[in-house]
Amino acid sequence: EVQLVESGGGLVHTGGSLRLSCAASGLTFDDYAIEWFRQAPGKEREGVACISSTDFSTYYSDSVKGRFTISSDNAKNTVDLQMNALKAEDTAVYYCAVAPGWTGCPWGWGEKEYEYWGQGTQVTVSS
Repeated sequence: EVQLVESGGGLVHTGGSLRLSCAASGLTFDDYAIEWFRQAPGKEREGVACISSTDFSTYYSDSVKGRFTISSDNAKNTVDLQMNALKAEDTAVYYCAVAPGWTGCPWGWGEKEYEYWGQGTQVTVSS
């Protein structure tokens, strides 16, 4: 059984940093992608950053490019999201999700490729 557990959320001031971690267990696929999504109040969930387990290629939304960095440690089965220069509009619940069978990332394909989801962690950026 695949389980994803996010941690690291919290309250931070504008311009501050947070590091989110997604601990994965039960991943038996040869290839998969892990993506961080977020959902702000009253808005649709959106993809933020994705990393491939195969070649470690990464993808970022325009809104976070240059500020967020996704990284993975396959030995520990964790995927981190380092978030710098945080803005009020980054406030959201952040989720990690796994898309099995992908050698890259299903970037731009939306959520339908992601079969497993964590419970989410709240990030609040105050001005």
